[in-house]
Amino acid sequence: MTASTFLSGRRTWLAVAALAAALGSTGALADTALRVFSGGANQRPDLMRKLFDQYQAQNPGVKIEIETGGATSDLQRQYLSTVLNAKDSAIDVYMIDIVNPAQYFGAGWLEPLNAYVGEPAVALKPYLPVYGTANVVGGKIAAMPAFADAMFMYYRKDLLEKYKIAEPKTWAELSAAAQKIQKGEGDVNLQGLSIQGAPIEGAVCTFLLPYWSQGKDFNDAAGKMTLDKPAAVKGMKEWLSMMDAGVMKKNIAEVKTPDTVNEFKAGQVVFAVNWGFAWDRFSQDKDSKVAGKVGVMPLPAMTGGKSATCVGGWQWAVSAFSKSKAESAKLVKFLASPEASKFLAAQGSLLPTIQSVYTDPEVLKASPWFKDAANVVIAGRSRPQSDRYGEVSDAIRTTTSAILARTKKPEDGVDEIEGRLKRVMR
Repeated sequence: MTASTFLSGRRTWLAVAALAAALGSTGALADTALRVFSGGANQRPDLMRKLFDQYQAQNPGVKIEIETGGATSDLQRQYLSTVLNAKDSAIDVYMIDIVNPAQYFGAGWLEPLNAYVGEPAVALKPYLPVYGTANVVGGKIAAMPAFADAMFMYYRKDLLEKYKIAEPKTWAELSAAAQKIQKGEGDVNLQGLSIQGAPIEGAVCTFLLPYWSQGKDFNDAAGKMTLDKPAAVKGMKEWLSMMDAGVMKKNIAEVKTPDTVNEFKAGQVVFAVNWGFAWDRFSQDKDSKVAGKVGVMPLPAMTGGKSATCVGGWQWAVSAFSKSKAESAKLVKFLASPEASKFLAAQGSLLPTIQSVYTDPEVLKASPWFKDAANVVIAGRSRPQSDRYGEVSDAIRTTTSAILARTKKPEDGVDEIEGRLKRVMR
């Protein structure tokens, strides 16, 4: 064999080897399997599956498996905390509650996404303002928005029209309006306002709504508590005054989210604070007595303040223990896109995370009420950001319920919240 023949053969062998390696790596990419936890039934895994199918069609080398579980946010949190604390790499992408990015990222469970989606100021600019706070921890993007939720003020449009009452801008105006309608209707079972006073997650928002609407913050950008105690006391006293006036029922400390929905749907409530899913219950349930009679408006503020609402909803996050982080982040970027937001809004009435989607003609055709919802969610705020959010939530919701049950005075309850959280949010 001549030297030239040997070299020629050597080059051919190297070329074949390189091609084989390339094909091998392509084959590995083509066999990329991602497992996604997409929440429970309320998070519409059926629609998420359709989004995953769209992604697979555009990326034929990727196969997405879906995992569901947990009927409530609390149950899902318990499961995810167990899996992530074990550093389990079996799940690549997680759908998490909006209150969890700081907690999970602080524990080292989430992959920072800046390298994949860009810096926060640019990557989160198209989204509702709340995500710039909720999803960014120490300058790192911990999660990307999936779909939104918020607390809305639903009201009996027919009753306000009947009594020629404009949408109230303050809680004091709402109280007066409710009393006028209750007196005029003469129905002892008609509640003026229903909120959630039971010691559930919704009670965190019950505490924050009148507090925020005085222009107050519960924490600073670093997560340190900035509780204004006089404002917090004033907010709780506003609720108690409505109980004393008969606007809210005496056992409001026992009311849970479904209770408000069912009582409003039965025509027993004038004003109701509840989450976005309630709209479909009011308008579509066969036993609804208020279909076609419901309006949506921004939540009232304390006198001299500004409307604010409690934002909920879900985020996509990449596990810090995933073995396919780059491909997982690419999937998350797709799931957080305007196209995905529009699909979820049009097909499932899931609130968009991107403001422009609220005015999309196809979305408004499917959910006309989103036109009014946009004015509410733009004022949305995130519950306290803390890597120990479970303790924060427990302190606020249990104490709020106790104040509404009148087993604690507002001043004592606020002192207790401050005392319990001073060590947690510092």
